[in-house]
Amino acid sequence: MTRNSIRQVLSFAVACAVALAQDAPKPEISPRARELTQAERAVLQGPDFQKRFAESYLAESDIEPKIGPVEREALTKVMQLISAEKLPEALTELAALASPDASAVYDFTIGNLNYQQEKPADAAKSYQVAVAKFPKFRRAWANLGQIQYREGDFKSARRAFARVIELGGGDAMLYGLLGVCHARSADDIAAESAFRMASLLQPETIDWKMGLAESLFRQRRFADAAALFRSMTEQSPERADLWKFEGEAQAMLGEPMRAIECFEMVTRLGAASAATYNNLGDLYASQQLFDLAVSSYLGALGADPKAKTDRALRAAKFLCANGAHADTRTLVDGVEQKRPELAASEKKEILSLRASLAVAQGASAEEAAALEKLVELDPLDGNSLILLGRFHDRAGNIEQAVFQFERAAGVAAFEAQAKLSHGQLLVRQGKYQEALPLLRRAVELQPKEAWQKYLEQVEGAARQR
Repeated sequence: MTRNSIRQVLSFAVACAVALAQDAPKPEISPRARELTQAERAVLQGPDFQKRFAESYLAESDIEPKIGPVEREALTKVMQLISAEKLPEALTELAALASPDASAVYDFTIGNLNYQQEKPADAAKSYQVAVAKFPKFRRAWANLGQIQYREGDFKSARRAFARVIELGGGDAMLYGLLGVCHARSADDIAAESAFRMASLLQPETIDWKMGLAESLFRQRRFADAAALFRSMTEQSPERADLWKFEGEAQAMLGEPMRAIECFEMVTRLGAASAATYNNLGDLYASQQLFDLAVSSYLGALGADPKAKTDRALRAAKFLCANGAHADTRTLVDGVEQKRPELAASEKKEILSLRASLAVAQGASAEEAAALEKLVELDPLDGNSLILLGRFHDRAGNIEQAVFQFERAAGVAAFEAQAKLSHGQLLVRQGKYQEALPLLRRAVELQPKEAWQKYLEQVEGAARQR
């Protein structure tokens, strides 16, 4: 073949690649690949990725298998069929030429044609044959890695991409894809290095910076992650996901007010989930801003009809313990309003909270009603039985108090506390001898120092009598 003929073949190959770059096909993502995150899928669908694939038809002389004149002539015919968009015919033509002794370029081109016709498994097999024949075949390694990435085989993909880099083919896209592979393989240190290279080569691409920040976060390097996320929110303030990630990093860093600011931005951008509201609630509660915390916890239940009540109920206990009784009641009322159909365990927690509120606010009738409902729901609720016994003790209903303490003592986990409460009741009545067996049993079950001292005092009082 003359030099002019070779130039014509190469010119023709370039023209084909340009045409493919302008209208490159986008094979459907397989079910396994749908497990990729939105950002990871976006990389595959972007124009840079499509152009990269189309350009893989072009040969790179320093890392390419050699092809003879006969093979070159055959490939020229195949390229004409590809240019005419006759991909099945081109594939048939190549399949007839392929053999164990044929050039790896044949296998590579077969892989490309299969890839374009949405046959990733067949394409991967052809690329693997190509690199087995010619281990330095960089284009084949790159396309093999892309398929493995698309199919979610990240460990294999990162080996392929690493081989491309070894062969001098590293660019921003490849380093970014390699970073994703390392991250999805739980190798965050390697992911950090890859995303740093991608960001260095393509600093305007925010996805690489996000990958870097997430790898830092997973390494618990919260200060570095927060600083990087903050720079991204300043660059793209309309992206709620960046605000959310920065909020999480700031919270872990111990910067609650900045974290609150970030999560509030997520809500203003209309992208707050139940988790976002719950995080806000926790942060407001930690700063003693209880009314804002209540609003956030109820916002979580409103944002997602399936959101669980556990965070809100846990927060209600915290608020009650900190003396925020009005806010606790608002939160409990809101939970019941937003979740009319509560599970038995949730009803118990709410009744227990209402009983605690009643005790704290001196509402004895309300306290008794809540405790009675708790015991009705669960006759073996030792804590409620003890609280109910103490209520009757304060009210002067001694027989009822003793009855409830004895019921509670029948529940193994609450026997010690029930015996102690019963013994204290008898001591207040001056019945020291009757109280001693109960108190000794309580100390035997739970040898607490305070209980032991109390027992010794009662024993002393009994001896004086």
